[in-house]
Amino acid sequence: MGTLRAFAILATLTLVTPPLMVLQWVLVKTGAGFARRLPHLYHRGVARLLGLGIAVVGTPVASGPCLMAANHSSWLDIVVLSAVAPVSFVSKREVGSWPIFGTFARLQRTVFIDRTRRTATGQFRDEMQARLASGDTLVLFPEGTSSDGNRVLPFKSALMGAAERTVGADEHHVPVQPVTVAYTGLQGLPMGRARRPFFTWYGDMDLAPHLWEALKLGPVDVTVVLHEPVTVDDCGSRKALAAHCEAAVRHGLVGALTGGVEADALRSGLDAAPPEVKRKAPVNA
Repeated sequence: MGTLRAFAILATLTLVTPPLMVLQWVLVKTGAGFARRLPHLYHRGVARLLGLGIAVVGTPVASGPCLMAANHSSWLDIVVLSAVAPVSFVSKREVGSWPIFGTFARLQRTVFIDRTRRTATGQFRDEMQARLASGDTLVLFPEGTSSDGNRVLPFKSALMGAAERTVGADEHHVPVQPVTVAYTGLQGLPMGRARRPFFTWYGDMDLAPHLWEALKLGPVDVTVVLHEPVTVDDCGSRKALAAHCEAAVRHGLVGALTGGVEADALRSGLDAAPPEVKRKAPVNA
């Protein structure tokens, strides 16, 4: 059954994805506003197809620019976060050259950064600030790499400099929203450490075999905790902002993996209602 499930998912994606990619390419090239929303709608459909039950705790920043600082443990994070809100991502430059996934990233208007060139940090920060000034929501993975999904790695503060951009008539700094992504259940049961590596992708794992095994399994429960947004003014400095976000995300991960988030939230999914109407009380850092 698992192999049949994986083939069915791939067949559906092969049928649906190419025409939507063409449409998104046109939208991006013409600067149409719907280019921000189409990937959100597409990934909501992909989440349903993969059997991702996404429980959303908290509320995303409603309007204006926002920098989301999230933990990173899987290629599924892209699907999950895109299904929750219309976002673009900040990614390492080599992702842009990956087959298929690189094309997806470019069509979602990803900001690519070169982490090997420390002197280029200012250039990429300026690009991020320009996108934020245009009203975009950008997702940054401050750990700089992916983890095993059981912990949060230290957040790097370098690219938090983009949050020092002032926007709006009152010239306030861009809000930064810490976001926790936790893979909590498989087939209605707690996932546990033994099964989480089927979905978290880290270290020297090969992508294609990992992707295939993940498609064979499901449904999967995912909890997304949207913590209260803060600004660099609230924290006092860029490094303090990174430390605050790291602590909030770690607190949310511990809460989600140990049952600190209500069990009924873990069972809710995109099939029943859109993420924006399935809210639970926020997990406070």
